[in-house]
Amino acid sequence: MGKKLLIVESPAKAKTIQKYLGKDFIVKASMGHVIDLPEKEFGVDIEKEFKPKFVTIKGKNKILKEIKDAAKKSDVVYLATDPDREGEAISWHIANALKRIKKDNIFRIRFHEITKSAIKKAVENPDKIDENKVYAQHARRILDRIVGYSISPLLSAKFKRALSAGRVQSVALRLICDREEEIRKFVPREYWTVEGTFLKGENEISAKLWAVDGKKLGKFDIPTEKEAKQLLKRVESSKFKVTRVEKKERRRKPLPPFITSTLQQEASKRFGFPAKMTMQIAQQLYEGVDLGNERVGLITYMRTDSTRVSDEAVKEVRNFIKDELGEEYLPSQKRSYEGKTPKSAQDAHEAIRPTSVYRTPESVRKYLTPEQYKLYDLIWRRFVASQMKDAVFNTVSVNIEGDGLTFRATGSTLKEEGFLKVYPIEVEEKLLPELEEGEELEKKEIKGVQHFTEPPPRYTEGTLVKALEEAGVGRPSTYATIISNIIQRGYVEKEKQKLKPTELGEFINSLLKKLFPKVVDVKFTASIEEELDKIEEGVKNWKELLKEFYFGEFKELLENAKRELKGLKGEEIGRNCPECGAPLLKVHGRYGAFISCSNYPECKYKEALKEDERTGEKCPECGGELLIKKGKYGRFIACSNYPNCRYTAPITYGKCPKCGEGEIVERKSKRGKVFYGCSRYPDCDYVSSKPPKGEKK
Repeated sequence: MGKKLLIVESPAKAKTIQKYLGKDFIVKASMGHVIDLPEKEFGVDIEKEFKPKFVTIKGKNKILKEIKDAAKKSDVVYLATDPDREGEAISWHIANALKRIKKDNIFRIRFHEITKSAIKKAVENPDKIDENKVYAQHARRILDRIVGYSISPLLSAKFKRALSAGRVQSVALRLICDREEEIRKFVPREYWTVEGTFLKGENEISAKLWAVDGKKLGKFDIPTEKEAKQLLKRVESSKFKVTRVEKKERRRKPLPPFITSTLQQEASKRFGFPAKMTMQIAQQLYEGVDLGNERVGLITYMRTDSTRVSDEAVKEVRNFIKDELGEEYLPSQKRSYEGKTPKSAQDAHEAIRPTSVYRTPESVRKYLTPEQYKLYDLIWRRFVASQMKDAVFNTVSVNIEGDGLTFRATGSTLKEEGFLKVYPIEVEEKLLPELEEGEELEKKEIKGVQHFTEPPPRYTEGTLVKALEEAGVGRPSTYATIISNIIQRGYVEKEKQKLKPTELGEFINSLLKKLFPKVVDVKFTASIEEELDKIEEGVKNWKELLKEFYFGEFKELLENAKRELKGLKGEEIGRNCPECGAPLLKVHGRYGAFISCSNYPECKYKEALKEDERTGEKCPECGGELLIKKGKYGRFIACSNYPNCRYTAPITYGKCPKCGEGEIVERKSKRGKVFYGCSRYPDCDYVSSKPPKGEKK
């Protein structure tokens, strides 16, 4: 019997599979795509029904030649690229490249885990290439090429710098910019709560005012200190007693096993892993790790939208729970999560799970990097927990009433840990003393507490992934690349793990919203994903989608954008040029933004752009955002709600090293030079040209 050739995408995967199949097989890695649209030209003939021009990718000629040479020596070729649209397209391109050499005996095989049994089963059950998946990939690739190669050169030529737009990338940027706009426009709203501490013997009971004269309080029903004081006055002469004690049992179900998006979200939340890093580590765990006496893929395929789990895997994990944890943790019936799969799921892959639950994280820890261990431990625990019993809590709710004022206290204790034994989730237990209806309680302290509403938080990588998935934009397998791109392009930066748009990012977003509203429209982009799914299902022609997109509106928008950009110089800032009186513009140039005269080139006046820095702190008087501003005597902290709020404070750099009492503050001399001195001046004459070491406050 002659040799058999099996083609995968990565060398790590090839190395693992070669050990399983032995000497009868040659296993080659394509290193991803070998054939694609050309890098430096459009490569799509729109007039000929969007005919793509596919070429061998630069630097991949050698790899393709090695594959062809190996095919000549083989009786059978198995195309074993990833079981998704991209993998299907890679197999299709390689099959076409090999057809002249080997017309027959080219098969497609698919597997969702790299284990000996899964690989052998796939080889024994060869299939054909799914052309609908290939056409869906073609449509997506050409759509992205149309958007990127049409808009990006327009922006780059106008602003003399490398700028880019992308079909899904630009929507992600829009979400981040829209959130920033919400934060800027946010006006804090004041509200109060009345909180009490009651005594039963030596036991303290914390409770909040829940209802007044039988009417339940809403969040803003105590809007100011005045209303809070009126309620506190009623409390002064009141006696309180327990009017209701309700005990319940509350159950908490385990979460489904991970899919791509939820894995990215949880790794971001727990470990601060960027989405790209999570996917790279998951890829390593999937492709294979040396465990001393064997090399094996530790997890199933990590690009999946499905929460489905095979019957064999469920049987194995239920046996593990029974044998290793105890029958008290095993539900009578297996748990099914098919209903938890997102509507956008495009395939029937399994959820992300360990290939064998008996490979516990601790048993393989010495073979893994710290990051690999963290992610494998997370995946393993989530999967095992998904088939365990509910966690059960005993909860108690108590009403404490006096003079028409009803306070409510709640308590919760863990009765049965269930799945929490394996997959701990932060749970706050609060134990209340035994209370009976009718018994009187002594009031220790009752006070009003001021609050301000908070603006919506900036996205983290995890919460942005969640927002994109919920909106149906893009696919979970692409999110890591999208987020990485907008950061690398300088459109977004990370600030304490939060995604914040840069000035350039906000400018590009506002431009795209104006010139290409549909390209950055969340619902429209989500509808494109649904159309791609229809192509994959075989109910829509891929060329029809391209025609609808391009000729429906995009072509006209492109022509309008060319005309508008021609006359666009910048954004008016509300000031006039001091030299010629023409309006001043904020201009985005090759090296960043600056202020320029609208009469350029006749008037060459320009100035640097100065903007307030954000401190990330809240105003103690109104809850507004605090900014670092520049004034006559140097920088200082001021409230963003000025002139409605006039709170100001100096920038301080810790205690004065000379007197130990005053604070070091930033000042400016009559000549404009910045220096640092003691706030107790003239009592303390400490002066320095540099701030003391330590963080500014």
